[in-house]
Amino acid sequence: MSENGKETVLDVKDLKTFFKTPMGIAKAVNGVSFSLKKGEVFALVGESGCGKSVTALSIMQILQKPAGYIAGGEIVFDGKNIVELPEPEKRELRGNAISMIFQEPQTSLNPVFTIGNQVDEVFRAHQDLNKKEIRAKTVEMLNLVGIPDPGEIVKEYPHQLSGGMKQRVMIAMALGCEPDILIADEPTTALDVTIQAQVLSLINDLREKFNTAVLLITHDLGVVKQVAHKIGVMYLGRIVESAECDELFSNPTHPYTKKLLQSLPSRMGRGKDLSVIPGTVPSAINVPEGCPFADRCYAVQGDCRIGFPKLEEVSSGHTVACYHHTAEEEAQIKEKEEETEESVKKGEDLITEKLKVYYRIRKGIFKRVVGHVHAVDEISLKVEKGKTTALVGESGCGKTTLGKAVMGLEPVHSGTIHYGDINVSKTRGRALKEIRKRIQIIFQDPYASLNPRMMVKGIVGEGLKVHGLTSNGAEYDTRVGELLEMVGLTSDILHRYPHEFSGGQRQRICIARALSVDPECIICDEATSALDVSVQAQILNLLKDLQEDLGLSYLFITHDLSVVEYFSDYIYIMYLGEIVEEGPVEAIYDRPLHPYTDALMKAVPRIDEKTGVKKIKLKGDVPSPINPPPGCRFHTRCPKAKEQCSKEQPGETRRDGRVFRCFFPLTDNGDVSQE
Repeated sequence: MSENGKETVLDVKDLKTFFKTPMGIAKAVNGVSFSLKKGEVFALVGESGCGKSVTALSIMQILQKPAGYIAGGEIVFDGKNIVELPEPEKRELRGNAISMIFQEPQTSLNPVFTIGNQVDEVFRAHQDLNKKEIRAKTVEMLNLVGIPDPGEIVKEYPHQLSGGMKQRVMIAMALGCEPDILIADEPTTALDVTIQAQVLSLINDLREKFNTAVLLITHDLGVVKQVAHKIGVMYLGRIVESAECDELFSNPTHPYTKKLLQSLPSRMGRGKDLSVIPGTVPSAINVPEGCPFADRCYAVQGDCRIGFPKLEEVSSGHTVACYHHTAEEEAQIKEKEEETEESVKKGEDLITEKLKVYYRIRKGIFKRVVGHVHAVDEISLKVEKGKTTALVGESGCGKTTLGKAVMGLEPVHSGTIHYGDINVSKTRGRALKEIRKRIQIIFQDPYASLNPRMMVKGIVGEGLKVHGLTSNGAEYDTRVGELLEMVGLTSDILHRYPHEFSGGQRQRICIARALSVDPECIICDEATSALDVSVQAQILNLLKDLQEDLGLSYLFITHDLSVVEYFSDYIYIMYLGEIVEEGPVEAIYDRPLHPYTDALMKAVPRIDEKTGVKKIKLKGDVPSPINPPPGCRFHTRCPKAKEQCSKEQPGETRRDGRVFRCFFPLTDNGDVSQE
């Protein structure tokens, strides 16, 4: 079977995947149909809770039983319906003909086995090779995915690798047997833009090498635009729009698709609220009778609530499930009246001066100190009250360590942290408790930062009890409910546990917890990295509104440069424990001076390809902070480096309202200056 000269390798026909729950049957996937062709990338996009990952798990036949089951439809591979195959045949397909890269490499890799043992397992299960041949294949695959010195890496454990390296290991495992189909479930979520670019390039190169069909599941529309051939937009278990990539981005038709695209942050939207989709995805247990998007749709009419609209072809290869897809959206922009009263300004400037955070390395029987990890090395920055300051850099640069040090959660080697007149680095006891109330943090990993044994009510309200902000009873419940509604959740989840939510929902619970004590400054450590673009827009609007109303300050630690461009006032670029460039956001984005900043900017996947910006792919990973390179720490990866860069450390240069540390800054046309 073929179409446009390409053979179809997988046909999903009216797939229905349901789950038995105490509240009833959850229709997670409710009639999904699409096909995968050799060498092509089909992207499934949509908000958390729409059924994207469940679709992938259904294809892999690894649903959690007995709760999860295939209620109907077919998954046809190689002329056979996978659903009806006996379990031994399904096991033979998994990891061999159909492979999957899971969303969380940290939780997908077994922490007690070496990297070599885990990659070896793929070949042991599916190929008739001896032990020596298996290890040779493992080293070959690790080398193919760009892991340096694979002969040594096979001896290491997952915790010894960076996030990007772990993701490469997952790709090596998935592609080891040269599968016909690769399912990539959020393969670049929470990765730095440079590592993201490397991973996407790697998947694309291997797709071409093996002629593999790829099912890409993601909420990052920039990534979709960059790599996908065809897109399926999913909502509450159904595909509501499907088209070729260029067609869908140039002519989105379903109101849901339009709103997703309008939710993307950009410089054009600075100072304005992002377009948001009101409400949340309905529960899969109580699926509405009509169009499931009706309650959130700007174009809803009476017949939308009668029955679900069928997919109709609006142009060649472009289908949409909407009764009124040709209706024009009515203008609903309301001018905000300027408030006569000034916003309440509270809080102080947060300043670090020559801050160092080192970790001792101890060895031997007597645990003598033999060295230090230079996590943060003489960093001076300022977060102005009522402003948003961004801290950007790759994994391993020390961003999160800096954020924890500001909170008093990491010991400071030297330097100072001032919040107003208070020296945070020397504060202890009750004074430190008060600082932690005024300065809150939203951690990067919602999986690790939520107590799995506590219900949402206790998690969000814990700060209220610790700081004595409300009494128990009705007042406490009301306040927790208000906090949940602020972040787009409902109060009916108070008695549920973290494992019952999607990644995006868990992150919103973390944000509600941070807001509970009415902070003055919030450290946002990748606070929106795991969110769908629609939810991301809601959270960014919420943070911006709170900033305007209360004068909140934000230290925004992120790798999403599109969010920085939209949301931040000032930016610091961090590399291997040091600040290499800083300045106002517009100035840095218009004309980066440091080669590292330039590489970060040009690695960002963007929807608009008419900019003509040439992408830069940085090679390798950030060097070890145990033994930082001499001279400029970036010279080992810098495409502009010269001999001086490896011998001398560049000093601080101020120009046009910004600061950079580079011997050979870029000129207006991107060339290296000779100063």
